[in-house]
Amino acid sequence: QVQLVESGGGLVKAGGSLRLSCAASGTTFSTYAMGWFRQAPAKERVFVAAISWRGISTHYADSVKGRFTISRDNAKNTVYLQMNSLKPEDTAVYYCAATPYGSRWYSPQEYDYWGQGTQVTVSS
Repeated sequence: QVQLVESGGGLVKAGGSLRLSCAASGTTFSTYAMGWFRQAPAKERVFVAAISWRGISTHYADSVKGRFTISRDNAKNTVYLQMNSLKPEDTAVYYCAATPYGSRWYSPQEYDYWGQGTQVTVSS
């Protein structure tokens, strides 16, 4: 079992920055690829970013490429999402997720474990 706890969400003005954290426990964190997804009201959960288990490979949705950065610290069992130049359309609940596979890193179905989510609200 893997327990994931997100933090760092909040209210920010357009153009601002936030850094989300996701702390993992209950397993060998370094053997899992990690992803961030987001879900806006009345919309489906969509891929934001993913990182391989050693942090060598990263992937981003086109909508966040160049603005968001995913990283991980395996010594701290934590994955991060640095979000810069935030836009109102980035408003959503952000979830981190873990998978022992990682080939279909863009698909929510690939991930076995999910956090409870953290709200990010960007005002215009």
